[in-house]
Amino acid sequence: MNYANFPLDKRKPLPSSDAVGAEDFIDVERLLSMAARQAKVVAVCAAIGLFLGVLYLQTTPPTYMATSSVLIDEGLNKVVDEVSAASVSMQTDSAILSQIEILHSARLAAVVVDKQKLDQNDAFMNPPTSAVSKANGFVRGVIRYFRPSPAVVGTTDVTQLDAATREAMIASSRRDYAILKLQNEVQAERVGRSYVISIAYQATDPALATAITKAYSDAYLADQLDASFDATERAAVWLQGRLTELRESSQAASLAVEKFRAEHGLAVNNNGQLISDKQLSDLNEQLIEAQADTARASARYQQYKSIVESGSDNAFRDAAISADQPSNSVISTLKTRYLTVAKRQQDVEANFGADHPQAVALAKEKADISAQIFGELKQLTESYRNEYEVALARETALRANVALAAGKSSTDNQSQVKLRELEQKATALSTLYQTFLGRYEEASQQQSFPVGKIRVISDATLPQSAATPRTSIVLGLSLVLGLMMGAGVGGLNEFRERFFRTGEDVRDRVGLKFLGYLPIIGSKVAKEDKRDDGQADVKTAQSPSAAERRARMRVSIDAPASMFSETLRSAKIAFDVVLEGQGSRVIGVISVLPGEGKSTVAANLAGLLAANGSKTLLVDGDLRNPGLSRSLGMEAEQGLMEAVVSGQNWQSVGKIDRQTKLAIVPAVPRGHFSHTSELLSSAGMRRFIDNAKETFEYIVVDLPPLGPVVDAKAFAPLADGFVLVTEWGRTPRAMVQSILSSEPYIANKVVGVVLNKVDLKKLAKYGSIGGSEKFFDRYSSYYLEKSEARTKANT
Repeated sequence: MNYANFPLDKRKPLPSSDAVGAEDFIDVERLLSMAARQAKVVAVCAAIGLFLGVLYLQTTPPTYMATSSVLIDEGLNKVVDEVSAASVSMQTDSAILSQIEILHSARLAAVVVDKQKLDQNDAFMNPPTSAVSKANGFVRGVIRYFRPSPAVVGTTDVTQLDAATREAMIASSRRDYAILKLQNEVQAERVGRSYVISIAYQATDPALATAITKAYSDAYLADQLDASFDATERAAVWLQGRLTELRESSQAASLAVEKFRAEHGLAVNNNGQLISDKQLSDLNEQLIEAQADTARASARYQQYKSIVESGSDNAFRDAAISADQPSNSVISTLKTRYLTVAKRQQDVEANFGADHPQAVALAKEKADISAQIFGELKQLTESYRNEYEVALARETALRANVALAAGKSSTDNQSQVKLRELEQKATALSTLYQTFLGRYEEASQQQSFPVGKIRVISDATLPQSAATPRTSIVLGLSLVLGLMMGAGVGGLNEFRERFFRTGEDVRDRVGLKFLGYLPIIGSKVAKEDKRDDGQADVKTAQSPSAAERRARMRVSIDAPASMFSETLRSAKIAFDVVLEGQGSRVIGVISVLPGEGKSTVAANLAGLLAANGSKTLLVDGDLRNPGLSRSLGMEAEQGLMEAVVSGQNWQSVGKIDRQTKLAIVPAVPRGHFSHTSELLSSAGMRRFIDNAKETFEYIVVDLPPLGPVVDAKAFAPLADGFVLVTEWGRTPRAMVQSILSSEPYIANKVVGVVLNKVDLKKLAKYGSIGGSEKFFDRYSSYYLEKSEARTKANT
């Protein structure tokens, strides 16, 4: 980022944690980096898991499993099932599950215990256990000791009984325990979707496991045979009692049918049909024929009646229409004569005229023929009327007969409903009697021919190898559990990771320029870094480690080609760019927490500037805890406080480094002086800084941490920029972000951030793929060798 034309008061605001979290939704590179960082943790946990697995294998006695397979085969007793009264279909899953429950039943376990005398077998009752089981038993014993079970009401004190009774109770308890133990330990499960059930038992003695498995198979077969025989016997006894009752009920029902038929006169023909129903059917057929005859006669009568009523003039024309009716031969003859006469009349009239005697005679003859035709029509009409009246009378008589027959048939039908009910009851009882009779005969035969549906298809054999524990499975599971535990611990470590690790963290979390990494300096760093900012008393300064602390304040001078010095040069370039155009630059070195190494950074930064030929003044502005002055080993009577209070200039209290010409203004603690913030923001402090600006190009001020006190905030108006020192892997990101958010005036003047006390060996694990942190090993040719830098630091 170019800071040349970037005002300090217009920098971008600090990013919020929510925004950062939204951007890092799923970061594959970050996940891979986390995995690489926690690889040792995962490896250690995996090794612990394998060790525990080996320990489990060494402390767990081997157990052997004997297995037997039985088949539920309906083909064995299909001959019996064809006549069996107690046949059960085994075509459903529920039937298979029922057989498995039988195998787990207490009754079957009791048979095996008694047969093998397992309650007297110490290898069965008290088998060797693993260390895990012993530990589990110990824990349960402790729990029972502190939480004893309540006394059972009605129990008998064994000590008050005689020896025989006591021995019997003990033997009974051992047998009950053996039954319960066997019932819980035997394994029975269905093989796939087949009708095969696998029976298995696991024990530390292979011979015992084989014997128990075989005994279970035999007991299961015997139980099936006994169950089949008992069911058949019970069915035969029950059927015998039912036969007498069914016989009497069937006979009574048949007698009731015949008695009811006789009382109501329900006679039937050869086809089983009631006589009344047959008569009604015949009458209905006759009535239908009579109705057809009446309709036919009525139509014919009405036709001729209409012809007669139309008059003699239309008789010939209507007769012609009716000429196809039966018994009309006379009319047909007259019609033929009429047509012949009419034809001759037309010819005569056409040749001789209508007045011709022959024409007149023919006209008279035609009139006579027409009268004859009309007379014949009247006779036919009368004849058809008589036929119609006869058909109508017959139909009326049949209707009356049908009504009488229907009444009797209705009565018979109502009676027949009751008769059918009695017949159905008699038939059902007869059928049921015949069925039970056949079942009884079949059950009687089956009593002497019991066949089970179970057969053993794979008998138990002596196992040659242990079933548990399996080395490969135990070690594999231990490794997986160890890896899972390692992943959990590693995830917890990453979850607890709330510190600055890379420059990307600085830029993303606080929005500030990252100036570089400052590696760990010297030996015993963990102890001495905590003393860096003056957390040691005056006597500690005289200890042998005081020389090493002074050397740490001169790393940039003694090792100018080191990575430490290069990072400080990056900081110098940053504030040179930001503060370009200013004659003298006041640079405050701050941190958030004590012990982050800001005094060391301030001293080395000032030493680097002075070594490069710049006029530089180093001021220890931490008046409450002047760690810079103590680390430099300066024993002065007057310092910054005296100069500001008395209005002196820097020459009166400053010290000059002979090698670099660096001017140093120490701080001398004066008891419990608590008004340091007023002193740093006073007019005297401003006069002191202004006086120093006339001489120096750079004024580096080591200020107190931002967290405990407000001294840095009070000095902020006098500073041109700040360098924020943050300890790598120690300073919480949230705290830095919170303090900078609450102090915007200081945040706007922060030129950049340096990460101090960086472990370069671990840094690469936190860098992103392609980040500079991954390539620090390639930078070694440009830096002073680590051994040489450490030697100079310790010299």
